[in-house]
Amino acid sequence: MGIIGKSTVGWGLLPLLMLAAGIGAAAAEEPKPVVVGSKKFTEAIILGDAIAGLLQASGTAARHRPELGGTRILWNALLTGEIDAYAEYTGTIAREILAGEGLSNAEDIRNALIHRGIRMTAPLGFNNTYAIGVRRDIAAARGLRTISDLGRNPDLAFGFSNEFMDRGDGWPGLRARYALALEGVRGLDHDLAYRGIRSGDLAGTDVYTTDAEIAAYDLVVLQDDRDYFPSYEAVILYRAELSTRSPEAVATLHRFEGRIDADRMRRMNAAVKLEGATESATAARFLETSFGVSIDSGKAGLPQRLLRTTADHLTLVAVSLLAAIVVALPLGVLAARQPRLGQVVLGVTGMIQTIPALALLVFMIPLFGIGTLPAIVALFLYSLLPIVRNTHAGLADIEPSVRESAESLGFPPTARLWLVELPIAARPILAGIKTSAVINVGTATLGALIGAGGYGQPILTGIRLDDTGLILEGAIPAAVLALAVQGGFELSERVFVSRGLRL
Repeated sequence: MGIIGKSTVGWGLLPLLMLAAGIGAAAAEEPKPVVVGSKKFTEAIILGDAIAGLLQASGTAARHRPELGGTRILWNALLTGEIDAYAEYTGTIAREILAGEGLSNAEDIRNALIHRGIRMTAPLGFNNTYAIGVRRDIAAARGLRTISDLGRNPDLAFGFSNEFMDRGDGWPGLRARYALALEGVRGLDHDLAYRGIRSGDLAGTDVYTTDAEIAAYDLVVLQDDRDYFPSYEAVILYRAELSTRSPEAVATLHRFEGRIDADRMRRMNAAVKLEGATESATAARFLETSFGVSIDSGKAGLPQRLLRTTADHLTLVAVSLLAAIVVALPLGVLAARQPRLGQVVLGVTGMIQTIPALALLVFMIPLFGIGTLPAIVALFLYSLLPIVRNTHAGLADIEPSVRESAESLGFPPTARLWLVELPIAARPILAGIKTSAVINVGTATLGALIGAGGYGQPILTGIRLDDTGLILEGAIPAAVLALAVQGGFELSERVFVSRGLRL
């Protein structure tokens, strides 16, 4: 009978195995798409859409992963092969990515990249260097024409982008070169800095010279009279192995060389930031006028976008929470039964909880790359403490007489745990799981910073484009989901916790 049963199971699984093998073979036959990445600012997203669009129009399977974060995230993703290409700037390569190597020209940069398995196209046609922009009324009142003039005005409040505050070609070097002692410098999101200028809270910020906001906010660009900022020629970086895998794709990337001048890039940025066009529609219009190709630039409707972001968000929360329950419950039991070891467990999980969410996400990137996996791991770690602590507290608070009664009835330790102790501690345990779930729903929005999607994606895009509707498109569903999760656990408590324990 056992042999027959095993054979039946084996034959029953055979069709599933054959189907899985067929799917695997079909997937193996399909060419690996060229993955184009982009940073979290409008110009990079437009270029990413244009690159992916021209690749597709040229017959190459390609997709665009937008808004993946800052320079280091994109560079590391390129090195590890998670993306195949992205738009970068020569000044950033020389002064930030490969800082300290004394790279002074394009040929030096090209050779340094070759040693790392990366290739670079010729410049795309525009120089998007850093600059310091100041409100025109303040520039006129204070007589500001050059960056050196800021030395006589230490009281001015400046809001520099977070990346500019730390990068090798940013604020630290600028401050040293010009001996500046500005008292009101703070770091914030680049797009929020423009809002601060509009509201009058800031005197100025760092700008990219192709920013549409320079004209829109009537900013004066201060002259870099000590030649601090290098040239930032836009180029495309791509993996060397792409030349073997898809030479047609490499040829397509080189078609962008010299095709976008500064005025054209500035107008494309303005179309998105000031006129309400989408990045994909702007990129499609550029491809049509510059290359004579037509691509689909249709934007998904609100129901489709909500469906996609909800699926992404639920995946992040559900997988990380389930993994945390599987790990944290045994740790909580261990902490309750072994007090000394329990202090270590509670201390470690408590220490993890104190790590800022954004920092923890960044720590995950070298280990797990970008996308869903590192976000799930970070959320899993954040979920541990409430479950471990509440499981420990629920078991530790059980009256000794209850355990003694179970022992006198002959229950072994395992049976006592499952049949007596855990049911009694069910209410605080469920409360810990509920706390973790609600925290996860909110924290998961940060996963969009590393390409994990979810409700954080429209929030980030809305902040970048100053679009309150997009911000609400992510914030409202996240709040509704948090309330739904909390209500679901309230119902679960009625099912899994006896009425007597609830009272």
